[in-house]
This record gives sequence, C-alpha cells and structure tokens, in this order.
Amino acid sequence: MSLPVATNSVARDTWTVFARAMRLSLRNPAWVVIGLTQPVLYILLFGPLLEPLSGQLGSGNAYQVFVPGILVQLGIFGALFVGFGLIAEWRAGVVESQRVTPASRTALLLGRVLRDVVVLLVQGTVLVLVSLPLGLRAPLVGVVLALALVALLGAAFSAVSYALALTLKSEDAFAPLLNAVVLPVLLLSGILLPMSLAPGWLQAVSDVNPLKHVVEGVRSLFDGSYTSATAWWGLGLTLAMAALGWWFGVRRFRRESS
Repeated sequence: MSLPVATNSVARDTWTVFARAMRLSLRNPAWVVIGLTQPVLYILLFGPLLEPLSGQLGSGNAYQVFVPGILVQLGIFGALFVGFGLIAEWRAGVVESQRVTPASRTALLLGRVLRDVVVLLVQGTVLVLVSLPLGLRAPLVGVVLALALVALLGAAFSAVSYALALTLKSEDAFAPLLNAVVLPVLLLSGILLPMSLAPGWLQAVSDVNPLKHVVEGVRSLFDGSYTSATAWWGLGLTLAMAALGWWFGVRRFRRESS
C-alpha cells in the first residue's frame, strides 16, 4: 500500500471513530457537564478567597494565576478518566468488534483522543468565559495558546488512560490507580496555588514534577510572556509528555489487536 493511500485510510478510519465517539458524547452529555462542574465550582467558590492574596501570588489579578491552574487540572483529570468508557466498551464487545475490522489501530486511538480534545476545548472555553465576569484579565492570544497547550496535555493523558484501561480491563483496578496519581499531582503541581508559596523543601520536591512547569508555562501565557523561558519549558515538557503518551497508547492498542 502506497503512503498516500495508507494516509487516506488512517484519516478515514480516524474520522469514523471520532464521529462515533462524538455521537455518544452528544447523546449523553451528562459526563461532559459533570466534568466541567468541579472546575467551575473551584472558580466560583475558591477563587474569591485568593483575591486578598493577589500580591503574594505575584500578580495583581488572582484569577490570572488561578484560572490557568484550573485549566491544567481540567486537562489532566478530565482526560485521565476517559478510560472508564473504554472499559465499558471492552466489556460490551465493542473493542473486540473493532479489532477484527481492517481499521487502522492508530485510528482507533486517534479518533477517541480527538473527541476528548474537542470536549476539553469546549469545557476550557466555558471555564474562561465564566471567569471573565469574576475578574479574569488576560490577552486573547495568551488564552488561545494556553487552551492549545492544555489540549495537547489532555491528548497525552487521554492516550495514557486508554492504554491503562486496555491493560487493566477493570474499574476496580483502574480507579485506585488513578486516585493514587491524582492527589500527588494536585498537591505538587501548584494547580491551586503557586509553589512559590511553599517552603523550600516542598519547592525542591515539586521541581521534579513536570506538570508544575506546565502549569507555570500556562500562567506565563496568561500573563502575555509568550517568549519567556517558563513558557518554553512548559511547551517542551508538554510535547514530550504528548509523544510518550501517544507512543504508549498506540503500542497498547496494537498489542491488544495482535
């Protein structure tokens, strides 16, 4: 098969998987709404508590620090839990029926991940719009770049979640694994509050966490510092995690089909 034909085939299969996954989301939008509810509640109920601390946060606008962290939280946690849907599909025989088709194994993953990215972008846009009346002030270009970065991060974690779901094939094993990851990530990435407020030893520990640097990179974009080293570090680490996540996801899907 020539390269153009193979590429067209992957694109066609990806669109088919994406369209099916999107239809399922539109038929049952409850999970999309639920996934957005928690970040919005953080903005509405926790955000106002940070306004008196604006000076200590290193910004005159507390939401300029807080909203980027919540966007990253949405990208990570919203994507990590998509594997539950794949486990349900595996149990219902959907994955098996797709496996015996000539569809590209890459497309089986890419179509699902693209659906998750679209949902994430819609949720992130709503989150930013909700934050504007509360006091968020950020350049439009910075917000767009931040949403693109968060979408890339979400794609990485979505691919990892699907790979883990195919490996474990059980909600009883999948849920504890995610819970074991979520709490350290939340505490050591500076999602809710910048790690600059932490004692020295905790800052040193958090420096090892790449997600901390991603959060700081997104905050730099909201601040308009597009060419800063912090923003480039965030982009570089996000690209690295996306590459690793994609490699792991594709490898697992192909092995499942072998």
